[in-house]
Amino acid sequence: MRNILLKIEYDGTAYAGWQTQRNARTIQETIEAALKRLTNRKARLISCGRTDSGVHALGHVANFHTDSKMPVNRLQRALNSILPKDIVIKSCLEVHSGFHSRFDAISKTYRYTIMNGPSPSAVRRDFTAHIPYKLNFALMRREAKTLIGRHDFKSFQAADRIERSSVRTIKKLSLRKKGEQIEIDIEGDGFLYNMVRNIVGTLVDIGRGKIPAGSMVRILRARDRKKAGDTAQARGLCLMEVIYRNG
Repeated sequence: MRNILLKIEYDGTAYAGWQTQRNARTIQETIEAALKRLTNRKARLISCGRTDSGVHALGHVANFHTDSKMPVNRLQRALNSILPKDIVIKSCLEVHSGFHSRFDAISKTYRYTIMNGPSPSAVRRDFTAHIPYKLNFALMRREAKTLIGRHDFKSFQAADRIERSSVRTIKKLSLRKKGEQIEIDIEGDGFLYNMVRNIVGTLVDIGRGKIPAGSMVRILRARDRKKAGDTAQARGLCLMEVIYRNG
């Protein structure tokens, strides 16, 4: 049985997220249907994680096991020929049998993009969150530094069906401003449900003065979701890269 890794780029606007759901169109089920069409066999994609409705990806990773003999370069071309235009297989590789897209990942990087001005973007409307309020960018950048390192991020965890540890490590958290556009990059060893969007929403609330300056330490220590800010819109979020052991 072969183990095939897919690196996937997608525009999540038209999908109810990654994970297969009843009565909803998802990225996972769309790719699995294409694989079945090509190999005449049902394939189950093992994902590096799940993304919510409207979230995008430039470097989502998933793997699946198959007894198909189709060469990986041919499989990539064939998938891209039948997948909808908003899903693209960027690479297709055969990996060792024990590789697991989720458990072997050592870090993920997300980018959140904000259009901070009086008007939204027409061209990038599905890929940026429009924040019309004036934001104190320097303050947001200072407050973000509090979150770097290993902490309990319970205050930034949305309600989840599965009970799990809320301790995570944020390796990098950077903010950049280019004109009216703000980019927030977060790299971590793993993320809780809605953790990135809740962090961004809190930074925005601090930047607009809704939450007082200096509050991030208190919010982090509170371990209470009610103490943090609003959840940022899904459309501004993109999974950029997943890093694995041994490259």
